[in-house]
Amino acid sequence: MITLSIIKADVGGFVGHSSSHQRILEIARQELKKCNKLTDFYVTHCGDDLELIMTHNHGIENEIVHKIAWDIFVKCTEEAKRLKLYGAGQDLLTDTFSGNVKGMGPGVAEMSFEERKSEPILIFMADKTEPGAWNLPLFKIFCDPFSTAGLIIDPKLHSGFSIEVHDVVEHKKINFKMPEEMYDILALIGQPARYVIKSVIRNSDKEIAAVASTQRLSLIAGKYVGKDDPVVAIRSQSGFPAVGEILEPFSFPHLVAGWMRGSHHGPLMPVSFKDANPSRFDGPPRVICAGFQLCNGKLSEPRDMFNDPSFDMAREKANRISDFMRMHGPFQPHLVGVDELEYTTLPDVLKKIKHRFEDL
Repeated sequence: MITLSIIKADVGGFVGHSSSHQRILEIARQELKKCNKLTDFYVTHCGDDLELIMTHNHGIENEIVHKIAWDIFVKCTEEAKRLKLYGAGQDLLTDTFSGNVKGMGPGVAEMSFEERKSEPILIFMADKTEPGAWNLPLFKIFCDPFSTAGLIIDPKLHSGFSIEVHDVVEHKKINFKMPEEMYDILALIGQPARYVIKSVIRNSDKEIAAVASTQRLSLIAGKYVGKDDPVVAIRSQSGFPAVGEILEPFSFPHLVAGWMRGSHHGPLMPVSFKDANPSRFDGPPRVICAGFQLCNGKLSEPRDMFNDPSFDMAREKANRISDFMRMHGPFQPHLVGVDELEYTTLPDVLKKIKHRFEDL
């Protein structure tokens, strides 16, 4: 069994929240090179988020692997503070490691599986948005035959998939079997601020297909400390959706929550690695995709899956949507809903006028 672990954190932005300093990325690489507990690793960033992609044989939620990531985040935070990077260590909500990083701020997505004859894996990383941003594309990938033709014409996919959904407010989970319970799952995942897809398994043999990070920083900290900027890993081909079927939903830059101060809706723009440095109004939200070919637990060099002119129209559409949303200024629907604004800095502003309200 091989385990794929993606653990990420915002340890400090360069400049502001727009990107990651090369010194931070280099420290992470140096520390992982010194580590003999992993099979392989790759370090990258999406916007101001440091992304650690690791393979090993220790299983999910392993203390050794999580401690490796935590120590790197701490060391990178120290360097970020020295460089006076913005929001240094904002995703580290505690000073003490307690077995694994769940509930401590960093985002985590992990899966264990037997490596196939050929094991292509796509890893999506987003900036300026929340875990619910994956709900729509994951639904289209694993449930929508208009997006994934294999659900109709591939007998290995025809039995469908089961999807685990987390209620991140009540801290509960529920499983839906697709396609039988399609209407039931849609009643929930269309509310991505609360109901978030965590994982997908194949109905025919219970094989893991996809796993996402579901950590909500504001709900953990009780206040706004930065957006969650989620990750998701998806296995592809030979009994799973094809690479092109997995990428297809991202040709539609759907609206997600996040963007400026975590308080605005904007389109999720698919970009190449070099363009994952959001700056307009600290956005719009970005998603990159690194494609890997696994070989005996080793990661190939990543392929930049959105470095493709066929996504140019999606990027153009995202820019047009951005113009439209920005013209709303502080009004909804550009501004997120009242429930989400409770976890931003707006309540502190409203305190000064609270005493002026009178009964009708």
